Amino acid sequence: MKNKKSFSRRTFLTGTLTTGALAITPKSLRSNENIFSYITRHGPSSGIAKLNGNENPYGPSQKALRAINEASKKSGYYVHTSGETLRSMIAEKNGLTNDYIILSSGSTAALTNIALASIKKGHILAPDLFWDSTANLAAGTSQNKLKRLPSNTKHQIDLGIMKNSISKDISLVHITNPNNPTGSVLNNSDLKKFCREVSKTCTILIDEAYNDLTDNPKSSTMIPLIKEGRNIIVTRTFSKIHGLAGLRIGYMIAKPKLIKEIMKFGIIGNWTTNHAGIAAAIASYNDKNFLSHSKAMINEGKEMVMEAVKKNGLSALPSKANFIFVNLGSLNADKFKASMAKRNIIISGIYRNHKNWSRVSMGKISDIQRYVNAMPEALEEIS
Repeated sequence: MKNKKSFSRRTFLTGTLTTGALAITPKSLRSNENIFSYITRHGPSSGIAKLNGNENPYGPSQKALRAINEASKKSGYYVHTSGETLRSMIAEKNGLTNDYIILSSGSTAALTNIALASIKKGHILAPDLFWDSTANLAAGTSQNKLKRLPSNTKHQIDLGIMKNSISKDISLVHITNPNNPTGSVLNNSDLKKFCREVSKTCTILIDEAYNDLTDNPKSSTMIPLIKEGRNIIVTRTFSKIHGLAGLRIGYMIAKPKLIKEIMKFGIIGNWTTNHAGIAAAIASYNDKNFLSHSKAMINEGKEMVMEAVKKNGLSALPSKANFIFVNLGSLNADKFKASMAKRNIIISGIYRNHKNWSRVSMGKISDIQRYVNAMPEALEEIS
């Protein structure tokens, strides 16, 4: 039944959302326009397929929306009790106590604090490709640096090479799993073994923003190692599968002593969040129906992109996140981005020096179909 629905929806979209139909959308974006020019007050303008932010356009859930409406009425007050409720829910689910969890504005604020705390002690070691904004920011404040491992042909994190690269001047190992922008996920047993060994000499940060999108989130997480007393930090966010990116709620899990050290480098916690976001997070945290629906839509979108990539003679990395990293061969990712922008489809451009790799985020199925339909024409334009 699911396959039948999926097929009929795609068939309909293929017939109606062709690239020729883009003439009825708003004025096409120019390659030199400000990237935020397509944003209205609360999201992308009508006719824009926004596929560059790793967001979940199916959120917030209906339960979250009702909670937002009620909680917003008390926005004249700082967050306190509701924040403790969310911490308790997270703690209970992971077999921990509240002092192991600290809330954050998305996971970004927590990641920033972690990076700033670590760079004062030594270098940060990370893969060549990962979400590096907070590590880069911290590196700019210190003589210590962000050290990157070289990429391999498959853009996979080699834990053996990473382990051998750790020296006394490394204070933090930063791993995003599943990784962004590659979408790759590390073998659970291998990562646990690595973490147990390496955490004896330095702190390990595992950014698990996309963990809920893996095949088995419970076995993929490194949170159980924190329960063992390991020197490990895990960050999570409600911005991805929960569909709450604009409400900025995330959290960090670590030993209480480690959390106290990190909090010296910036103020995070309940009162730096907001009532609407906390209420939405509480409502959606165990909303299995919504989470399952979101995951199904994301996976359907990834299947569509992978099919289109193959049909156009390209390749892409297998992804356990909500985006696909496409290998354009000899073509330039920034030019492909600009070509798609002309068609009101917003994707990401070049990552570091990997000029032929293009990341496309999942979005509404209709927007994914527009990307699929536009791909041949956009590729031809830049060839």
